[in-house]
Amino acid sequence: MDLSVRTSKGDKFLRSFIDSEKGTVNRELYINQDVFEQEMEQIYRRCWLFLGHESQLRNPGDFFVSRMGTEEVLVVRDRKDQKIRAFLNSCRHRGEKVCRYDQGNSLIFTCPFHAWTYDTSGRLVGAAGQNSPQGYAGDLKKEDWGLTEVAQFTNYYGTLWATWDKDAPSFEDYLGPFAESVRYMCEGSDGVDNGLEVFTPFQKWRVPTNWKVPAFTSSRDPEHGAMTHRSVNAAAIGPMRELQGGDRSRKRQLIENITYVCGDHNLGHGGAWTKYLAPGIAEYVDGWYEDGVDDYFREMHVKKMEKYKDRIVPPQGHDAGHFCVFPNFIMDAWRWRIWHPHEVGVVERWSLFGVDKDAPKHVKDAVRHYVMRYNGPSGATESDDMENWNYVYPASRGAVAREWDYNFANGLGHGFQEDGAPGALVFNGNRSEEAHRARFSRWLAFMEAESWDDLYPIKSDANHRLW
Repeated sequence: MDLSVRTSKGDKFLRSFIDSEKGTVNRELYINQDVFEQEMEQIYRRCWLFLGHESQLRNPGDFFVSRMGTEEVLVVRDRKDQKIRAFLNSCRHRGEKVCRYDQGNSLIFTCPFHAWTYDTSGRLVGAAGQNSPQGYAGDLKKEDWGLTEVAQFTNYYGTLWATWDKDAPSFEDYLGPFAESVRYMCEGSDGVDNGLEVFTPFQKWRVPTNWKVPAFTSSRDPEHGAMTHRSVNAAAIGPMRELQGGDRSRKRQLIENITYVCGDHNLGHGGAWTKYLAPGIAEYVDGWYEDGVDDYFREMHVKKMEKYKDRIVPPQGHDAGHFCVFPNFIMDAWRWRIWHPHEVGVVERWSLFGVDKDAPKHVKDAVRHYVMRYNGPSGATESDDMENWNYVYPASRGAVAREWDYNFANGLGHGFQEDGAPGALVFNGNRSEEAHRARFSRWLAFMEAESWDDLYPIKSDANHRLW
């Protein structure tokens, strides 16, 4: 299915905006309203999307509001069976939000418009006039009017994901070769699966740019650091602060490895990929300014070393870098970032930070203080990034500007596949844009597909690579 979009110069096929030989992408894909609306239909209604973390729902009746594209989603732990479910946050009567709070605990959710009321399993349990002779007169079939539930939902080592498409593959199949790395990112510092909780409330803010600007390119973009973050180390925002030069990042020590940028052009995921050449985990490196924090992490690290002493760590292990789960979730060992599209030129960023569930208060405080110094609109590092993201969109909208393509050709033609590597991964140099190009390969596949039958399983005779 060759979808077209309306431009100032007439309708054009989406594929015509990507030049695979030159490695360029037309700006129209970032500023066109028609493109944005098709993305919500073709991508966000089909993909597995990140909702939040189970630590936000400790008790029956706990809830939080998340997003799936432009849709608000109510995620709640049922009071009866304690199962976690996700629903469209929209009353079935007139569409009003049934929940207007970010998070909390509730027995029921009552629409403030006409008092349609739902329990924590999403069932309609009451409505204004349901038994009135002048109203529904007892004929309202409440079992037919429950909240709209997502088609598939999964709890993957504490992370919560959903899709609106019943025909989407399982979440692990959707992740492909990145599944083990997602699991690893959810471990506690002692190596225990699902060992984290997340700080709440999240950092949330909106950026006046297209969602693909940060979601497609801020995962593994090492070339921007030297210029964009030129001054940040002088602020001593790292865990060691002014000690050891105040580097903005945490200290780490890796075992022998080869570092790549990779992209799976069939699935769209990609970013940092570290190929470890030996089993095990390197010795712990002290890296915290606050008293007692290193003592805790050193003790936990010994336990994790025992777990992995005879195992090769997943490619994103050892804080080796971050990667994108297509389309809008960027993950690494200490920071999870979601880019929620609102409009063609507005994206909302959510940041989650994990910490060991059972860590003592002084450890949790140290981690929280560090991530606040680093991240968000008031953080020293990401405020640099936002200065760039803010200006990309307005500087690309003009009649002249939209004629000039973006360049995604860094490393083009130098990618390679390794025998025995999982999935359809393409490896490239550590400073290349291979992962960015992989996302556009999958983006176009979704935009042209009529259903998941065209997307998965990957057909051996189909060439999903653009580049």
